[in-house]
Amino acid sequence: MKILDFFFDAYDSLKKLPGGKSSHNDENQGLPGKIIPATIILLLLFSLVLGFLWNTEPDAFDPVQRAVQLSAERGEEIVTGYITTAALIITAETLLDKRGGYLSNDVLPPGLFMDNIPNWEFGVLTQVRDLTLALRNDISRSQSQSVEDKDIIEAENKFRIDSESWMLPPAESEYRNGIKSLYGYLGRLADEDTQEGQFYARADNLAEWLGLISKRLGSLSQRLSASVGQSRLNTDLSGDIDAQQSTLTDSIVDVKTPWLKIDDIFFEARGSAWALSQLLKAAESDFQDVLKKKNAMVSLQQIIRELESTQEPIWSPVILNGGGFGLFANHSLVMANYISRANAAVIDLRTLLKQG
Repeated sequence: MKILDFFFDAYDSLKKLPGGKSSHNDENQGLPGKIIPATIILLLLFSLVLGFLWNTEPDAFDPVQRAVQLSAERGEEIVTGYITTAALIITAETLLDKRGGYLSNDVLPPGLFMDNIPNWEFGVLTQVRDLTLALRNDISRSQSQSVEDKDIIEAENKFRIDSESWMLPPAESEYRNGIKSLYGYLGRLADEDTQEGQFYARADNLAEWLGLISKRLGSLSQRLSASVGQSRLNTDLSGDIDAQQSTLTDSIVDVKTPWLKIDDIFFEARGSAWALSQLLKAAESDFQDVLKKKNAMVSLQQIIRELESTQEPIWSPVILNGGGFGLFANHSLVMANYISRANAAVIDLRTLLKQG
């Protein structure tokens, strides 16, 4: 009741300010006239508290342990590809079932006013999409002219739905249908009575997925580094003397991230690295024979280590954007450092896998 009295007094004080409206009728309004503003203020406070609770990233998980639990629950044997597929499923489920649920397409407070977690969600979704695409094009197929897996086709199409879609069909329901299709693929992998579902843990298939990863990490690194603005030489056509492009561009390109987008890119990179570290840990198990033959296991472990470093706690209430060697930190540049080092290791690993 003391809180309500405080809001009532505040509301009365506002009415007595110059320009405020006060009349004999207002004084006789009583409790009903005070309930409306107090209710609005309480709803705003409730939204703030709820938004604070929802603004939390989920913890990392052990993909091998979770795959073992999942196989026990479903009564299935762990075969080649089971751990990676299970990690993909668990990553997608975490995206939807974490605290606050899926926020990217919320049209009501507090999700409507939140941007950190929705951008984190987009980073996770990007990695889910890329691995599903790699499964569809390469990993679930024995060769380029083989038939695509029916469940992977369905899953890949469902995950391509706009992440901000809230109209029918909403993004959450489409993503859950994609997860359902992945469960179907997982079941066929473990079924000894069928040969329709396959996961080909080959060096060339892993290299193709790593190619997608490298492009994502390279883009994130550039966007993070642009937080302080930078001028770089245009290298779009370097390495090919006969290369051409549609329109001419300047030899020196100035790139700077808008101030309001700095934290968006930071949390997108953080979400992407979170998902990728789990997925690559799973791949470490399924592709272990290939990696050991290429003496590349430590290379993959180094990538995972760099990605895990991006998940250290953020002690600042905001994402700082200090410049150069100034007084304040620049969180984007620290993140870019880990991301670019992980990308360099991905490129080296991909080259190693393509060697005979």
